[in-house]
Amino acid sequence: MSDRKMLEAAVALVNERGTAKTTLKDIGEIAGYSRGLASYRFGSKDGLWMELFARFDELWKSHLRECLQGKKGLEAIRLAIHAQRDFFQREPQYLRAMYILWYESLGKESDIRAMLAGHHRIYRRDVGRWVDTGKQLGEVSEEIDSEQFAIGYCSFMFGTIYQWVVAPDSFDLELQLANFEESVVFNLTKGTR
Repeated sequence: MSDRKMLEAAVALVNERGTAKTTLKDIGEIAGYSRGLASYRFGSKDGLWMELFARFDELWKSHLRECLQGKKGLEAIRLAIHAQRDFFQREPQYLRAMYILWYESLGKESDIRAMLAGHHRIYRRDVGRWVDTGKQLGEVSEEIDSEQFAIGYCSFMFGTIYQWVVAPDSFDLELQLANFEESVVFNLTKGTR
């Protein structure tokens, strides 16, 4: 219970102040506990960030599994886009805090940066597998390079999230993702009809 409250406080503070101005003392106090509980529990801010990252990762993976429910190929790609859209609506504060944390961690060698790089490889691998399965099912053109498609797919998603973190009201996110889905389906299925 105390961990959950402290992580919620951390999310709120990161969204309000960024990571540099968020302190363990403030997290403990805002969560309604002693000034030292967050330090005792997480050890350091990096320890807290790693815990926040792990919780966010589990939340996202659980959501994605629920959305995909064993779907493969082109359907998995389409549903993954829907999952991202729904995650924006379901967890906007958590999503924003995580991307602030991730972007702020890029300037230095850190455990988070290394972990994020590993997760990016996994995301690209998953997208590439969906494309390869789509080829086997005859839904996706054999001419598509699954590795290159996965890089482009992930670049679009992370770039869109970055723009949303910086200026959430500057574009229609739902329309952007709908247009992306339409473009993806068109490009992947060229020559299969």
